Amino acid sequence: MQSVGVALEELLVTAQKQECVALEELLVTAQKQECLTVGIYESAQFLNTDPDSVVLCVLAADGDEADVALQIHFTLLQSFCCDSGITILRVSGVPRLRRLLASVDDNDDDEDNRRQDGDIHCMLVTNPQADHCRLREVGIYCQESLRVDQWVPELVLQDR
Repeated sequence: MQSVGVALEELLVTAQKQECVALEELLVTAQKQECLTVGIYESAQFLNTDPDSVVLCVLAADGDEADVALQIHFTLLQSFCCDSGITILRVSGVPRLRRLLASVDDNDDDEDNRRQDGDIHCMLVTNPQADHCRLREVGIYCQESLRVDQWVPELVLQDR
């Protein structure tokens, strides 16, 4: 019986790693296709003007529970996204996200587009017509997480 529990735990860890890779690939693809809005303020503005084109809201934080302002922003964004039918995913591993998005920006000469020190606590994947190769996979993960009473699905990105 114990081996079944260990096998199930290993299966869950492997599945979560696959979802992390899918999310990373989705965010990189969306940024390259200019379908990624990054930053809490920028995301709130975008949600105010064109919420129908948002297909995923990623909220990223690492132990920032003490940051009351950030938690208030997250609560408001989550509420708006829930009311608008937008899939929400919480992610920890901000340093990994920062490096991931910076590597895409390094290939871009636009200085305004660099996110080395910028706010990446909220990211919106937009343009539902775009062919985001991993959007479906991330969406299924979020739906399955909701079925097991996880109000906001979560992923932990690991440094590589």
